[in-house]
Amino acid sequence: MSWDKDALWTKSKLYFERSFDVDRTDDVFGLWCAMGLELLSRSTVAHFSPVLLAEPDKEQRHILSALGLGSSTAHRKSIATNQVLRLCKELIPQFTDDELSIALALAGRRNEELHSGAAAFVEYKHQMWIGGFYKCCKVLAEAQGENLTSLLGEEEAQTAEKIIEEVAGEVTSSVRSKIAAFAKVFGEKGQEEQENLKQASEEQGEVLSHRRHHRVECPACKCVATVQGDTYGREQIENKEDEIIVRQTVIPTKFSCEACGLKLTGYGELKAANIADHFTHRVHYSPEEFYELVDPNDREAMDSYVSTPLQN
Repeated sequence: MSWDKDALWTKSKLYFERSFDVDRTDDVFGLWCAMGLELLSRSTVAHFSPVLLAEPDKEQRHILSALGLGSSTAHRKSIATNQVLRLCKELIPQFTDDELSIALALAGRRNEELHSGAAAFVEYKHQMWIGGFYKCCKVLAEAQGENLTSLLGEEEAQTAEKIIEEVAGEVTSSVRSKIAAFAKVFGEKGQEEQENLKQASEEQGEVLSHRRHHRVECPACKCVATVQGDTYGREQIENKEDEIIVRQTVIPTKFSCEACGLKLTGYGELKAANIADHFTHRVHYSPEEFYELVDPNDREAMDSYVSTPLQN
């Protein structure tokens, strides 16, 4: 078994080539695409470290094999595909819930096709997944310093980029229509009711800002609204005289407005509404609180803290 990044990348390209050799209406097209995407996701994780692909075990034999250590005849075992895809989400900010959802759906169809009597890709029509599939390929390829052309070939890459752009356009159109509808309803309310709702949204925004929400202006009613998201990247630790501040970047995935009721879900929708700027989550601790949270056996966290210079 090879967890080599280049070997996985090359094999994913081979599977994609096989998919493009068949008729797009053939259910085998979806199967080859799903298997190629799984290999591409494993290649992406291996780009960060092949050790991440090894199934943990008590003797750490699989991890040793990934490091090129241990017995050359030792049995190797990889983590499951859903774990690989969730790792991609943790490692790559652009691999959002939307990409994770479509990748998991394709992996599920692949398993159903190979391990049951069902024709899994017959009912899972091409138009239901092709746009999301191409977006996954783009994000995973770019995370490795590659692109759609190097992965799929020039002709297929051009088609993929066009479909990705059109799908994004559909999302933008849908979101703009939704914003316009909520703006219209809010605008039809009386002046006093609007002011009351505006005041309530400001108060709610202040409360939620202390609960991992980030305040933004609602694109529909222009009142205070909030976004939430997923943290990514390494924590930044700042040591001050009487407190310790821990910062981590957040990619927004959920929007909610208390005043007009507008809700948006997924990074794509928030981006279409122009409220998808990444933000920083800050937590303030006293030194006593912080040291209670830090595991003394966690050398990386301790080194991060100790190496942080004092701020005057």
